[in-house]
Amino acid sequence: MKQRESLLFLSTRFLFPVDSGGKIRTTQILRGMKGGRFHIRLLSPATPGQAERHRAELDEVCDEFISWPQAERGRLFHFARLRHLPNRLPIPIRTDWSRAAIATVQRALQDKPAVAVYDFLHAAVLAPPRLPCPSVVFTHNVEAEIFARHQRVAKSPFMRALWANQHAKMQRFERESLQRFDVVVAVSDRDGKAFADSYSVADSFVIPTGVDLDFFSYRAPERSREVVFCGSMDWLANQEAMDYFMNEVWSRIVAQVPDARMTVVGRAPPRQLVAEAQRRNFAWTFTGFVDDVRPHMHGSAVSVIPLRVGGGTRLKVFESMAMGSPVVSTTIGVEGLEVEPGRHYLRADEPESFAAAVVTLLQDPARRNAIARAAREYVEARFSYKVAAAAFERACELAIARRHATGGTRSGSAAEEVLQAAGRSA
Repeated sequence: MKQRESLLFLSTRFLFPVDSGGKIRTTQILRGMKGGRFHIRLLSPATPGQAERHRAELDEVCDEFISWPQAERGRLFHFARLRHLPNRLPIPIRTDWSRAAIATVQRALQDKPAVAVYDFLHAAVLAPPRLPCPSVVFTHNVEAEIFARHQRVAKSPFMRALWANQHAKMQRFERESLQRFDVVVAVSDRDGKAFADSYSVADSFVIPTGVDLDFFSYRAPERSREVVFCGSMDWLANQEAMDYFMNEVWSRIVAQVPDARMTVVGRAPPRQLVAEAQRRNFAWTFTGFVDDVRPHMHGSAVSVIPLRVGGGTRLKVFESMAMGSPVVSTTIGVEGLEVEPGRHYLRADEPESFAAAVVTLLQDPARRNAIARAAREYVEARFSYKVAAAAFERACELAIARRHATGGTRSGSAAEEVLQAAGRSA
């Protein structure tokens, strides 16, 4: 049997538990590729014992797992990392840089993999100045766009200035980094166009969004008073969305449906948000981390996505549709997804219209069942994680072909400046 070529897959986050949209997309791609053309070596940070606790899950997505140490992140982590504010790099990128990670990546590259994949733009900070093998960057968002949206909705002049500072740094890092790779993988045509327009990346490789349709089985939305939001609550975009929904939308809903109930499914809900719901005597439940979202989603009358900040494509949209929970979303919430408002979901960008759409689905069982069924059929017809994984494998093959056609290594002074900037503040 012919020996499979080696694929080095680098993530700046340990992938388990799968508790965020990015982790879901990444693990589905790896699971679909496992056993195919490539022998997959997964590199990521890990805390002591973490790999052993998740050995079964790791075996499903990779052939080898290599880690570097990551300290536990305490309650003050988000404040402590503000020390990187003077750095040339944006704070989230600088936070992912470490000497241990750099050394681990360098050792793995010495084994001359057929292709190296950098998961999320953040991972580019761990790439050497000269990329020695065919390379792919797996972008899940247009990162600078997220920062610009945070700046737009920030409530104080200080926060607007902070986001403006970080947006400029992220835009520069994104521009410099994307030019370094043989293939830029985007998760939507819209993101691919943004890379072309903003950074002159003319030929992004767009992969489809994939959903595990067997796992996320369909159930009719019979729980007629239950509204649900699903998303990691330690992500600022989700925090902003729930703050907006609580303060601008929820009272309008209960004015018409007094017994409506809200469930927020996702890890690490901010304590101030939980306290505010209790203070106002809202019928809100915060689950925190759950092993399985399906019991909370199955049968719910409405799945809300009130995002005003964010990027990429929201896997949660298709998962909600697959499970039969009708979606009400802002335009940003379904951005990059080819879904039809009024048929597959209800679209609303203002508090009044958002509340009205939710009330419609709570009070009209025929409407919510029609949208739920149409959305499930649409997802079944067009999306599967196996299709997405096959497309990603083709992107890796394209990177190999491009490197062989041009020869040499990918490099640039900008990359060296990025690494030097990180090292100076280490």
